[in-house]
Amino acid sequence: MNPAVKNPLLFAGVALLILGTGIVQGANTALLIVNMGLISAIMALGVNLQWGFAGLFNIGVMGFVALGGLATVLVSMPPAPGAWASGGAWRIILGLFLGAATLVAAVMVQKRLKGRSKLLLTLAILIVGFFIFRAVFDGGVAFVEAITPASTGNIGGLNPGGAENYRDWGWLTLVAWPMGGVIAAGAAWIIGKTALGLRSDYLAIATLGIAEIIIAILKNEDWLARGVKNTIGLPRPVPYEVDLQSDPSFVERAASLGLDPVTASTLFTKTGYAVLFTIVLLILLWLAQKALHSPWGRMMRAIRDNETAAEAMGKDVTARHLQVFILGSAICGIAGAMMTTLDGQLTPTSYQPLRYTFLIWVMVIVGGSGNNFGAVLGGMLIWWLWVMVEPLGLGLMNIVAGFLAEDSPLRDTLIESAAHMRLLTMGVIMLLVLRFSPRGLIPER
Repeated sequence: MNPAVKNPLLFAGVALLILGTGIVQGANTALLIVNMGLISAIMALGVNLQWGFAGLFNIGVMGFVALGGLATVLVSMPPAPGAWASGGAWRIILGLFLGAATLVAAVMVQKRLKGRSKLLLTLAILIVGFFIFRAVFDGGVAFVEAITPASTGNIGGLNPGGAENYRDWGWLTLVAWPMGGVIAAGAAWIIGKTALGLRSDYLAIATLGIAEIIIAILKNEDWLARGVKNTIGLPRPVPYEVDLQSDPSFVERAASLGLDPVTASTLFTKTGYAVLFTIVLLILLWLAQKALHSPWGRMMRAIRDNETAAEAMGKDVTARHLQVFILGSAICGIAGAMMTTLDGQLTPTSYQPLRYTFLIWVMVIVGGSGNNFGAVLGGMLIWWLWVMVEPLGLGLMNIVAGFLAEDSPLRDTLIESAAHMRLLTMGVIMLLVLRFSPRGLIPER
Protein backbone atom coordinates (compact mmCIF):
# COMPACT_ATOMS: atom_id res chain seq x y z
CA MET A 1 0.00 0.00 0.00
CA ASN A 2 1.14 3.52 -0.76
CA PRO A 3 2.68 5.05 2.42
CA ALA A 4 0.73 8.27 1.79
CA VAL A 5 -2.44 6.24 2.33
CA LYS A 6 -1.20 3.57 4.74
CA ASN A 7 0.34 5.86 7.37
CA PRO A 8 -2.72 8.08 7.94
CA LEU A 9 -4.86 4.93 8.12
CA LEU A 10 -2.61 3.52 10.86
CA PHE A 11 -2.88 6.71 12.91
CA ALA A 12 -6.63 6.78 12.29
CA GLY A 13 -6.86 3.20 13.53
CA VAL A 14 -5.12 4.10 16.80
CA ALA A 15 -7.42 7.12 17.16
CA LEU A 16 -10.44 4.86 16.69
CA LEU A 17 -9.14 2.48 19.38
CA ILE A 18 -8.84 5.36 21.85
CA LEU A 19 -12.22 6.76 20.80
CA GLY A 20 -13.82 3.35 21.30
CA THR A 21 -12.25 3.16 24.75
CA GLY A 22 -13.81 6.50 25.58
CA ILE A 23 -17.23 5.32 24.42
CA VAL A 24 -17.08 2.04 26.34
CA GLN A 25 -15.13 3.00 29.48
CA GLY A 26 -15.58 6.77 29.62
CA ALA A 27 -13.76 9.89 28.51
CA ASN A 28 -11.60 9.97 31.64
CA THR A 29 -10.03 6.62 30.77
CA ALA A 30 -9.49 7.64 27.16
CA LEU A 31 -7.81 10.91 28.16
CA LEU A 32 -5.56 9.10 30.61
CA ILE A 33 -4.46 6.79 27.79
CA VAL A 34 -3.91 9.77 25.49
CA ASN A 35 -1.76 11.62 28.01
CA MET A 36 0.50 8.69 28.83
CA GLY A 37 0.52 7.71 25.16
CA LEU A 38 1.84 11.15 24.22
CA ILE A 39 4.57 10.91 26.87
CA SER A 40 5.44 7.40 25.69
CA ALA A 41 5.64 8.67 22.10
CA ILE A 42 8.16 11.31 23.21
CA MET A 43 10.26 8.64 24.96
CA ALA A 44 10.11 6.47 21.84
CA LEU A 45 11.20 9.48 19.77
CA GLY A 46 14.27 9.87 21.97
CA VAL A 47 15.21 6.18 21.72
CA ASN A 48 14.58 6.24 17.97
CA LEU A 49 16.99 9.15 17.66
CA GLN A 50 19.71 7.00 19.26
CA TRP A 51 18.91 3.64 17.71
CA GLY A 52 17.18 4.55 14.45
CA PHE A 53 19.60 7.34 13.50
CA ALA A 54 22.87 6.06 14.93
CA GLY A 55 22.45 2.40 15.93
CA LEU A 56 23.23 3.04 19.62
CA PHE A 57 21.78 0.28 21.80
CA ASN A 58 20.82 2.21 24.94
CA ILE A 59 18.78 0.20 27.45
CA GLY A 60 19.25 2.67 30.29
CA VAL A 61 16.19 4.68 29.31
CA MET A 62 14.68 4.64 32.79
CA GLY A 63 17.72 6.40 34.26
CA PHE A 64 17.25 9.44 32.04
CA VAL A 65 13.48 9.38 32.59
CA ALA A 66 14.12 9.42 36.35
CA LEU A 67 16.49 12.37 36.03
CA GLY A 68 13.74 14.26 34.24
CA GLY A 69 11.42 13.51 37.13
CA LEU A 70 14.06 14.73 39.58
CA ALA A 71 14.30 18.00 37.66
CA THR A 72 10.59 18.61 38.26
CA VAL A 73 11.14 18.38 42.02
CA LEU A 74 14.28 20.54 42.02
CA VAL A 75 12.64 23.28 39.96
CA SER A 76 8.97 23.37 40.91
CA MET A 77 9.02 22.62 44.66
CA PRO A 78 9.79 25.32 47.26
CA PRO A 79 13.13 25.24 49.10
CA ALA A 80 13.14 23.66 52.56
CA PRO A 81 13.91 26.68 54.78
CA GLY A 82 15.41 24.64 57.60
CA ALA A 83 17.83 22.88 55.28
CA TRP A 84 19.28 26.16 54.06
CA ALA A 85 19.12 27.98 57.41
CA SER A 86 21.10 25.21 59.09
CA GLY A 87 23.81 25.45 56.47
CA GLY A 88 23.38 21.80 55.56
CA ALA A 89 22.34 22.49 51.99
CA TRP A 90 25.37 24.73 51.46
CA ARG A 91 27.64 22.01 52.85
CA ILE A 92 26.14 19.51 50.41
CA ILE A 93 26.78 21.83 47.47
CA LEU A 94 30.32 22.52 48.68
CA GLY A 95 30.92 18.78 49.11
CA LEU A 96 29.75 18.04 45.56
CA PHE A 97 31.98 20.81 44.26
CA LEU A 98 34.97 19.39 46.12
CA GLY A 99 34.24 15.90 44.78
CA ALA A 100 34.08 17.21 41.21
CA ALA A 101 37.26 19.24 41.73
CA THR A 102 39.05 16.09 42.96
CA LEU A 103 38.13 14.20 39.80
CA VAL A 104 39.17 17.09 37.57
CA ALA A 105 42.52 17.40 39.36
CA ALA A 106 43.15 13.66 38.95
CA VAL A 107 42.37 13.84 35.23
CA MET A 108 44.69 16.83 34.77
CA VAL A 109 47.53 14.96 36.49
CA GLN A 110 46.93 11.96 34.23
CA LYS A 111 47.22 14.15 31.15
CA ARG A 112 50.23 16.24 32.12
CA LEU A 113 52.57 13.93 34.06
CA LYS A 114 54.35 10.75 33.09
CA GLY A 115 55.99 7.85 34.83
CA ARG A 116 55.69 6.76 38.43
CA SER A 117 55.05 10.28 39.73
CA LYS A 118 51.80 10.39 37.76
CA LEU A 119 50.45 7.28 39.48
CA LEU A 120 51.51 8.35 42.98
CA LEU A 121 50.16 11.89 42.65
CA THR A 122 46.87 10.66 41.18
CA LEU A 123 46.37 8.23 44.07
CA ALA A 124 47.21 10.92 46.59
CA ILE A 125 44.72 13.37 45.06
CA LEU A 126 41.95 10.77 44.93
CA ILE A 127 42.48 9.51 48.49
CA VAL A 128 42.82 12.93 50.12
CA GLY A 129 40.02 14.40 48.01
CA PHE A 130 37.71 11.51 48.89
CA PHE A 131 38.10 11.99 52.64
CA ILE A 132 37.64 15.77 52.37
CA PHE A 133 34.57 15.29 50.18
CA ARG A 134 32.98 12.80 52.58
CA ALA A 135 33.71 14.94 55.64
CA VAL A 136 31.99 17.97 54.14
CA PHE A 137 29.22 16.18 52.23
CA ASP A 138 28.15 13.69 54.93
CA GLY A 139 27.89 16.45 57.52
CA GLY A 140 25.59 18.46 55.27
CA VAL A 141 23.43 15.41 54.53
CA ALA A 142 23.04 14.68 58.24
CA PHE A 143 21.89 18.26 58.90
CA VAL A 144 19.34 18.29 56.05
CA GLU A 145 17.84 14.84 56.61
CA ALA A 146 17.37 15.51 60.35
CA ILE A 147 15.03 18.48 59.76
CA THR A 148 11.38 17.33 59.98
CA PRO A 149 12.08 14.13 57.99
CA ALA A 150 8.40 13.14 58.04
CA SER A 151 7.45 16.08 55.81
CA THR A 152 10.65 17.44 54.29
CA GLY A 153 14.17 16.23 55.14
CA ASN A 154 15.44 17.41 51.75
CA ILE A 155 16.78 20.59 50.21
CA GLY A 156 13.63 21.32 48.20
CA GLY A 157 13.54 23.24 44.93
CA LEU A 158 13.59 26.70 43.38
CA ASN A 159 9.91 27.67 43.66
CA PRO A 160 9.75 31.16 45.24
CA GLY A 161 6.16 30.74 46.43
CA GLY A 162 7.10 29.30 49.80
CA ALA A 163 5.46 26.42 51.62
CA GLU A 164 2.04 28.10 51.58
CA ASN A 165 1.73 29.47 48.05
CA TYR A 166 4.08 27.34 45.95
CA ARG A 167 1.17 25.82 44.03
CA ASP A 168 0.34 29.27 42.66
CA TRP A 169 3.57 29.00 40.67
CA GLY A 170 2.38 26.02 38.65
CA TRP A 171 3.66 27.55 35.42
CA LEU A 172 7.18 27.00 36.81
CA THR A 173 6.63 23.31 36.13
CA LEU A 174 6.81 24.09 32.41
CA VAL A 175 10.35 25.36 33.03
CA ALA A 176 11.15 22.03 34.69
CA TRP A 177 10.45 20.12 31.48
CA PRO A 178 13.35 21.54 29.44
CA MET A 179 15.43 21.51 32.64
CA GLY A 180 14.80 17.76 32.82
CA GLY A 181 16.25 17.52 29.33
CA VAL A 182 19.29 19.56 30.38
CA ILE A 183 20.00 17.36 33.42
CA ALA A 184 19.54 14.17 31.39
CA ALA A 185 21.81 15.58 28.67
CA GLY A 186 24.50 16.37 31.24
CA ALA A 187 24.35 12.83 32.61
CA ALA A 188 24.42 11.48 29.03
CA TRP A 189 27.59 13.47 28.32
CA ILE A 190 29.33 11.94 31.34
CA ILE A 191 28.09 8.45 30.48
CA GLY A 192 28.87 8.83 26.79
CA LYS A 193 32.44 10.00 27.40
CA THR A 194 33.11 6.75 29.24
CA ALA A 195 30.83 4.17 27.59
CA LEU A 196 30.44 5.05 23.91
CA GLY A 197 33.76 3.44 23.06
CA LEU A 198 32.30 0.06 23.98
CA ARG A 199 30.90 -2.43 21.50
CA SER A 200 27.10 -2.40 21.14
CA ASP A 201 26.37 -5.28 23.54
CA TYR A 202 28.74 -3.89 26.19
CA LEU A 203 27.23 -0.44 25.72
CA ALA A 204 23.82 -1.92 26.47
CA ILE A 205 25.11 -3.53 29.67
CA ALA A 206 26.86 -0.32 30.73
CA THR A 207 23.81 1.91 30.17
CA LEU A 208 21.55 -0.51 32.04
CA GLY A 209 23.95 -0.60 34.97
CA ILE A 210 24.28 3.18 35.06
CA ALA A 211 20.50 3.57 34.97
CA GLU A 212 20.23 1.28 37.99
CA ILE A 213 22.84 3.41 39.78
CA ILE A 214 20.78 6.55 39.09
CA ILE A 215 17.65 4.90 40.48
CA ALA A 216 19.58 3.68 43.54
CA ILE A 217 20.77 7.23 44.22
CA LEU A 218 17.21 8.56 43.99
CA LYS A 219 16.01 5.86 46.38
CA ASN A 220 18.72 6.29 49.00
CA GLU A 221 19.69 9.97 49.01
CA ASP A 222 16.83 11.43 51.05
CA TRP A 223 18.35 14.92 51.02
CA LEU A 224 17.86 15.10 47.25
CA ALA A 225 14.17 14.23 46.74
CA ARG A 226 13.13 12.37 49.93
CA GLY A 227 14.11 8.96 48.51
CA VAL A 228 11.52 6.23 48.96
CA LYS A 229 9.45 8.58 51.14
CA ASN A 230 8.41 10.16 47.80
CA THR A 231 7.86 13.80 46.97
CA ILE A 232 4.15 14.53 46.66
CA GLY A 233 2.00 17.56 45.93
CA LEU A 234 3.98 18.84 42.96
CA PRO A 235 2.54 22.05 41.45
CA ARG A 236 0.71 21.70 38.15
CA PRO A 237 0.57 23.84 35.00
CA VAL A 238 -3.18 23.22 34.72
CA PRO A 239 -5.93 24.17 37.19
CA TYR A 240 -6.70 21.96 40.18
CA GLU A 241 -10.01 20.12 40.12
CA VAL A 242 -10.94 21.48 43.55
CA ASP A 243 -10.44 25.06 42.37
CA LEU A 244 -12.59 24.46 39.30
CA GLN A 245 -15.35 22.88 41.37
CA SER A 246 -15.49 25.98 43.58
CA ASP A 247 -15.68 28.34 40.59
CA PRO A 248 -19.36 29.28 40.03
CA SER A 249 -18.85 30.11 36.35
CA PHE A 250 -17.20 26.74 35.68
CA VAL A 251 -19.95 24.89 37.55
CA GLU A 252 -22.54 26.76 35.49
CA ARG A 253 -20.84 25.89 32.20
CA ALA A 254 -20.54 22.25 33.27
CA ALA A 255 -24.25 22.14 34.11
CA SER A 256 -25.11 23.60 30.69
CA LEU A 257 -23.24 20.65 29.13
CA GLY A 258 -25.04 18.15 31.33
CA LEU A 259 -21.96 17.30 33.41
CA ASP A 260 -21.52 17.27 37.15
CA PRO A 261 -18.72 19.55 38.44
CA VAL A 262 -16.46 16.68 39.52
CA THR A 263 -16.49 14.94 36.13
CA ALA A 264 -16.21 18.22 34.25
CA SER A 265 -13.22 19.39 36.30
CA THR A 266 -11.40 16.09 35.76
CA LEU A 267 -12.01 16.18 32.01
CA PHE A 268 -10.90 19.81 31.83
CA THR A 269 -7.66 19.11 33.68
CA LYS A 270 -6.78 16.03 31.62
CA THR A 271 -7.60 17.86 28.41
CA GLY A 272 -5.27 20.68 29.47
CA TYR A 273 -2.47 18.18 29.98
CA ALA A 274 -3.22 16.60 26.59
CA VAL A 275 -2.93 19.98 24.86
CA LEU A 276 0.41 20.76 26.53
CA PHE A 277 1.83 17.30 25.82
CA THR A 278 0.70 17.48 22.19
CA ILE A 279 2.45 20.82 21.72
CA VAL A 280 5.70 19.42 23.12
CA LEU A 281 5.43 16.29 20.98
CA LEU A 282 4.79 18.29 17.80
CA ILE A 283 7.77 20.57 18.49
CA LEU A 284 10.11 17.62 19.12
CA LEU A 285 8.74 15.73 16.11
CA TRP A 286 9.30 18.74 13.88
CA LEU A 287 12.87 19.14 15.15
CA ALA A 288 13.54 15.39 14.71
CA GLN A 289 12.25 15.51 11.14
CA LYS A 290 14.42 18.53 10.35
CA ALA A 291 17.42 16.69 11.79
CA LEU A 292 16.60 13.50 9.86
CA HIS A 293 16.53 15.25 6.49
CA SER A 294 19.51 17.52 7.18
CA PRO A 295 23.13 16.76 6.16
CA TRP A 296 23.72 15.87 9.82
CA GLY A 297 20.94 13.26 9.69
CA ARG A 298 22.30 11.74 6.48
CA MET A 299 25.75 11.61 8.04
CA MET A 300 24.37 9.84 11.15
CA ARG A 301 22.65 7.20 9.03
CA ALA A 302 25.84 6.72 7.01
CA ILE A 303 27.76 6.14 10.26
CA ARG A 304 25.06 3.73 11.41
CA ASP A 305 25.22 1.70 8.20
CA ASN A 306 29.02 1.56 7.89
CA GLU A 307 31.26 3.11 10.55
CA THR A 308 34.45 2.08 8.76
CA ALA A 309 33.47 3.84 5.54
CA ALA A 310 32.37 6.94 7.48
CA GLU A 311 35.71 7.08 9.31
CA ALA A 312 37.50 6.73 5.98
CA MET A 313 35.61 9.82 4.80
CA GLY A 314 36.98 11.77 7.76
CA LYS A 315 33.95 11.61 10.10
CA ASP A 316 34.56 11.56 13.86
CA VAL A 317 32.30 8.62 14.68
CA THR A 318 32.71 8.76 18.46
CA ALA A 319 31.94 12.50 18.60
CA ARG A 320 28.82 12.04 16.46
CA HIS A 321 27.67 9.13 18.60
CA LEU A 322 28.08 11.33 21.66
CA GLN A 323 25.98 14.06 20.04
CA VAL A 324 23.05 11.82 19.23
CA PHE A 325 23.30 10.01 22.57
CA ILE A 326 22.97 13.35 24.38
CA LEU A 327 20.06 14.49 22.21
CA GLY A 328 18.10 11.26 22.62
CA SER A 329 18.69 11.21 26.37
CA ALA A 330 17.57 14.83 26.66
CA ILE A 331 14.26 13.96 24.98
CA CYS A 332 13.78 11.07 27.43
CA GLY A 333 14.51 13.50 30.27
CA ILE A 334 11.84 15.90 29.01
CA ALA A 335 9.35 13.01 28.86
CA GLY A 336 10.30 11.98 32.40
CA ALA A 337 9.66 15.50 33.70
CA MET A 338 6.28 15.58 31.96
CA MET A 339 5.31 12.20 33.40
CA THR A 340 6.21 13.24 36.96
CA THR A 341 4.12 16.40 36.48
CA LEU A 342 1.18 14.29 35.31
CA ASP A 343 1.52 11.94 38.30
CA GLY A 344 1.88 14.85 40.73
CA GLN A 345 4.61 13.04 42.65
CA LEU A 346 8.09 11.56 42.32
CA THR A 347 8.17 7.87 43.24
CA PRO A 348 11.64 6.36 42.65
CA THR A 349 10.42 2.78 43.20
CA SER A 350 8.12 3.09 40.17
CA TYR A 351 11.02 3.33 37.70
CA GLN A 352 11.06 -0.27 36.54
CA PRO A 353 13.04 -1.57 33.52
CA LEU A 354 9.96 -3.43 32.27
CA ARG A 355 8.01 -0.21 31.83
CA TYR A 356 10.68 2.32 30.87
CA THR A 357 13.07 0.18 28.85
CA PHE A 358 11.45 -2.93 27.42
CA LEU A 359 8.14 -1.22 26.64
CA ILE A 360 9.78 1.79 24.96
CA TRP A 361 11.91 -0.49 22.82
CA VAL A 362 8.80 -2.42 21.78
CA MET A 363 7.24 0.89 20.73
CA VAL A 364 10.23 1.78 18.57
CA ILE A 365 10.52 -1.65 16.94
CA VAL A 366 6.80 -2.04 16.28
CA GLY A 367 6.36 1.52 15.05
CA GLY A 368 9.37 1.47 12.77
CA SER A 369 13.01 2.01 13.73
CA GLY A 370 14.52 5.01 11.99
CA ASN A 371 11.16 6.63 11.29
CA ASN A 372 10.02 9.41 13.64
CA PHE A 373 6.36 9.01 12.76
CA GLY A 374 6.71 5.28 13.34
CA ALA A 375 8.05 5.95 16.85
CA VAL A 376 5.05 8.17 17.61
CA LEU A 377 2.63 5.57 16.23
CA GLY A 378 4.30 2.80 18.22
CA GLY A 379 4.18 4.87 21.39
CA MET A 380 0.44 5.49 21.14
CA LEU A 381 -0.48 1.96 19.98
CA ILE A 382 1.64 -0.01 22.43
CA TRP A 383 0.55 2.13 25.39
CA TRP A 384 -3.10 1.56 24.48
CA LEU A 385 -2.44 -2.17 24.39
CA TRP A 386 -0.48 -2.05 27.66
CA VAL A 387 -3.45 -0.45 29.42
CA MET A 388 -6.29 -2.33 27.77
CA VAL A 389 -4.95 -5.87 27.30
CA GLU A 390 -5.34 -6.94 30.92
CA PRO A 391 -9.05 -6.01 31.32
CA LEU A 392 -9.79 -7.34 27.83
CA GLY A 393 -7.88 -10.52 28.64
CA LEU A 394 -9.80 -10.95 31.89
CA GLY A 395 -13.07 -10.60 29.99
CA LEU A 396 -11.92 -13.17 27.44
CA MET A 397 -10.85 -15.61 30.15
CA ASN A 398 -14.20 -15.20 31.92
CA ILE A 399 -16.00 -16.04 28.67
CA VAL A 400 -13.88 -19.16 28.15
CA ALA A 401 -14.18 -20.17 31.80
CA GLY A 402 -17.97 -19.88 31.51
CA PHE A 403 -17.97 -23.11 29.52
CA LEU A 404 -16.15 -24.98 32.30
CA ALA A 405 -17.48 -26.44 35.53
CA GLU A 406 -17.38 -24.28 38.66
CA ASP A 407 -14.95 -26.67 40.40
CA SER A 408 -12.68 -27.07 37.37
CA PRO A 409 -8.99 -26.33 38.17
CA LEU A 410 -8.57 -25.08 34.60
CA ARG A 411 -11.21 -22.40 35.22
CA ASP A 412 -9.26 -20.86 38.10
CA THR A 413 -6.00 -21.12 36.17
CA LEU A 414 -7.44 -19.27 33.17
CA ILE A 415 -8.81 -16.43 35.28
CA GLU A 416 -5.57 -16.06 37.24
CA SER A 417 -3.53 -16.04 34.03
CA ALA A 418 -5.26 -12.84 32.84
CA ALA A 419 -2.71 -10.85 34.85
CA HIS A 420 0.01 -12.11 32.49
CA MET A 421 -1.80 -11.14 29.29
CA ARG A 422 0.22 -7.95 28.97
CA LEU A 423 3.57 -9.68 28.57
CA LEU A 424 2.08 -12.39 26.37
CA THR A 425 0.49 -9.80 24.10
CA MET A 426 3.69 -7.76 23.82
CA GLY A 427 5.58 -10.90 22.82
CA VAL A 428 2.97 -11.95 20.26
CA ILE A 429 2.89 -8.47 18.72
CA MET A 430 6.68 -8.40 18.48
CA LEU A 431 6.70 -11.79 16.74
CA LEU A 432 3.96 -10.80 14.30
CA VAL A 433 5.58 -7.50 13.39
CA LEU A 434 9.03 -9.03 12.99
CA ARG A 435 7.55 -11.79 10.82
CA PHE A 436 5.29 -9.78 8.53
CA SER A 437 6.78 -6.27 8.76
CA PRO A 438 10.38 -6.61 10.01
CA ARG A 439 11.08 -2.88 9.60
CA GLY A 440 8.00 -1.84 11.60
CA LEU A 441 4.55 -0.58 10.76
CA ILE A 442 5.97 2.63 9.27
CA PRO A 443 9.43 1.62 8.05
CA GLU A 444 12.31 3.97 7.41
CA ARG A 445 12.26 5.28 3.85
